Amino acid sequence: MKRSFNEIVNADTPVLVDFFADWCGPCKMLAPILKQVKESLGDTVKIVKIDVDKNNALAAKYQVRGVPTMLLFKNGQQVWRQSGVLQKEDIIQVIKANS
Repeated sequence: MKRSFNEIVNADTPVLVDFFADWCGPCKMLAPILKQVKESLGDTVKIVKIDVDKNNALAAKYQVRGVPTMLLFKNGQQVWRQSGVLQKEDIIQVIKANS
């Protein structure tokens, strides 16, 4: 069963949403970093990847103008936003600060 975006971001655990595009070089650099973040934090965070080319309406709703853009949600509220590539430690620090 496919859950809606709202159902996913309304989780008790923080949800990191990565807005990306297949043609985006920095997005390709961010992917393995997010994998390491997930390996480090495990079930304390959910990481969701959203392809902006396939989800125009969602990207527009959150005013994603450039990729990669990461948004962190806690209980359905956007608590953090950053465009560009961040290092693993920086992303982990943000997630822990908002857990």
